[in-house]
Amino acid sequence: MTQAANTVTNIAWIVPGRSGTEPRLRLFCLPYAGGGAAAYAQWATRLPPEVEVCRVQLPGRENRLREAPFTSITLLVEALAEAIRPQLDRPFAIFGHSLGALTGFELARQVRRRFDLSPAQLFVSARWAPHLPDPEPLIYQLPDAKFIATLRRRYNNIPDAVADDPELMAIFLPLLRADVTMLDTYIYTAERPFDCPITVYGGSDDRRVTRAALEAWRIHTLRAFRVQVFPGEHFYLQGARDQLLQALSQELAALLRQV
Repeated sequence: MTQAANTVTNIAWIVPGRSGTEPRLRLFCLPYAGGGAAAYAQWATRLPPEVEVCRVQLPGRENRLREAPFTSITLLVEALAEAIRPQLDRPFAIFGHSLGALTGFELARQVRRRFDLSPAQLFVSARWAPHLPDPEPLIYQLPDAKFIATLRRRYNNIPDAVADDPELMAIFLPLLRADVTMLDTYIYTAERPFDCPITVYGGSDDRRVTRAALEAWRIHTLRAFRVQVFPGEHFYLQGARDQLLQALSQELAALLRQV
C-alpha cells in the first residue's frame, strides 16, 4: 500500500479510552519511533476520569502492521488531522514522546491551519525543540546493520531478543527505518507560536536531549511554559512512568478547571 492510499476510512487511527463516560477533554497520545498505541495502554486508568485517552495507532505497527508506514511527517499529519476531526468536538490536548513529540507539534499546527482549532495544551517529551537541528548525523540511509547498531547506541531501546532474531528484525526494521526517515527528513518552517501552554518532559540522563534543548521549546508558545525532568534516559517514561503520570494528572486536572 502506498502512502497515498493511507487515507482516513475508519476508526483504526484511534484506540479509544474509557467507555460509558462523557469526556470533558480528549488527550491524543502519539507514539515514539517503532512504537504503537500499546505504549499508552495503562494510561486511561491513571489519569483523571474526565479525560479520554485517545491512543493514536499509526500505520505499520501492531494491528495496522500490514499497512505501509509513513516516511513523511507532513503527509502523516495531513492524514491524521482528517482522522481525528470527529473527535475535535470538545477541548483536546496532545502528548507525544520523541518522534511523537515532533508529530504532535506538527499535528497541532495542521489542525490550526485546517480547522482553525488549537489544543488546550501541548505536552512534548524527550525531543529537542523543532527549530533546532539534529545534533548527530542522519542515519536513515545507513545499511541495515549499521542503522540498527546506531539506533541501539543512541536510544538503548531495542532488546537483544529482538535485535538478535532475524525474523523479528525483518518485521521491525522497515517500521524503524520509516520512522527514522520521518525524523531525519523533517524540515522546520516557522509559524506563529501557539496560544496554549506547553509542558515539556524529559529524562535526566538523556544524552541526546539536553535540558537546554527542552527549554528551547519556550519560543513556541505565548502562554505558560514549563519543563519537568524525571530520572532516566531517553525512554524514562518506562522506568519513571508513575512519576510522569502523576505529573501529567496534575497538569490535566488544572486544565480541566479552565475548559
